[in-house]
Amino acid sequence: MSDQPARDGAGRVPDRASDFGRFDWFADSADSGIPAATASGPGRTDPPMRGGQRWSWRLAAGISGLALACTLLGGIAGGLVAVTEFAGHTDPTYNLGAVPLPRPAHRPADSIPGIAARDTPAVVMIKVNGGEGTGSGFVINGGYIVTDNHVVTLDGDARNTTLRVYFSNGKSAPGQLVGRDPYSDIAVLRVAGMTGLPALTLGNSASVDVGDPVIAIGSPLGLADTVTSGIVSAVNRPVQPGAGSGTSPQVFYDAIQTDAPINPGNSGGPLVNARGQVIGVDAAIETLGNDPMTGAQGGSIGLGFAIPVDQARRVIVQLIRTGRASHAVIGAALNQSFAGNGAQIEQIGQRGGPAVIPGGPAARAGLRAGDIITELGGRPITTPDSLLDAIRSLAPGSTVRLSYLRHGQAREARITLGSAGS
Repeated sequence: MSDQPARDGAGRVPDRASDFGRFDWFADSADSGIPAATASGPGRTDPPMRGGQRWSWRLAAGISGLALACTLLGGIAGGLVAVTEFAGHTDPTYNLGAVPLPRPAHRPADSIPGIAARDTPAVVMIKVNGGEGTGSGFVINGGYIVTDNHVVTLDGDARNTTLRVYFSNGKSAPGQLVGRDPYSDIAVLRVAGMTGLPALTLGNSASVDVGDPVIAIGSPLGLADTVTSGIVSAVNRPVQPGAGSGTSPQVFYDAIQTDAPINPGNSGGPLVNARGQVIGVDAAIETLGNDPMTGAQGGSIGLGFAIPVDQARRVIVQLIRTGRASHAVIGAALNQSFAGNGAQIEQIGQRGGPAVIPGGPAARAGLRAGDIITELGGRPITTPDSLLDAIRSLAPGSTVRLSYLRHGQAREARITLGSAGS
């Protein structure tokens, strides 16, 4: 026997490692019909390796089965864990408790719900020109409806508008204009064919003080019967809401300021006190936008203004009786460019005439051109507009004390205000 390694027909020693490496793990060239001679090398014939191939199939199958078993086992185990965790967090004895008994349907008369329930039926929504504009209003004694002049005139841009009044009971009717006053921003309507309307009681705005609770009722953004509440933030706040808008710039009043949220559409609605009495007519808001009356580009920031009801009452009565209203005047032209503290009387009046009208209220009180008015009726006067606000808040014919400066010297006088039609 030779100890030489066996040789193949070509005289070569088979390299088992390299030949084994040339076989595919999952295919047998003989079983696939490929001749063994196709293996690399000219005329080369490699052994079929039947035993090794069976071992490779078994190994592959074993690995696949193991992977499948692990997958199934992991899924089952995960499911058991999930069920166990879910079951561990449940409580079959859990109970939310008994349903509480309903609260009484009636609230105290002086509570916000009590006041709202009593006053809301007398508050209306007003649509102008088929919805081109929307505002609020409230019914008073006699079935008349009070609102703002800027509501019925679309901020002063229209005169002959069509009005429709919507009540809280779902009914509506055409509104007829009784009269309006652009100087006080008050208008009065009525509706035909509707009687027995609930009405609000007018209070006294002179007794209003900072901190008093108030409620605003109206239709902000067309949302009828909206109720908001707050307090009186300030009184006698000079307001000229017409500046920069279509509304007449001659609107001046010392307003009631409130933080009760007021938004576009609240205009004309009532501001009521803790007794449900109207103390003001909602008219303007201060916003971060451009229009203080409509709130364009902005909404409530807690600065709302209402026309004091004492001023509105006087105008309402005049409009119902005559269709027109009058307002107080001082009988002197004011220097709008005066930069000092107070309101200065012009040196020359309109059209080159005298600044102080001869025989007028200012002339009778002894005022002259160039005098600087610093106080009227106990109210500090800081600008010409604040003087106009103070004058318009008073009734024509009122007699009040007036303080002024002449050549730097302080003086006092009493003045009886005159009257002019709107």
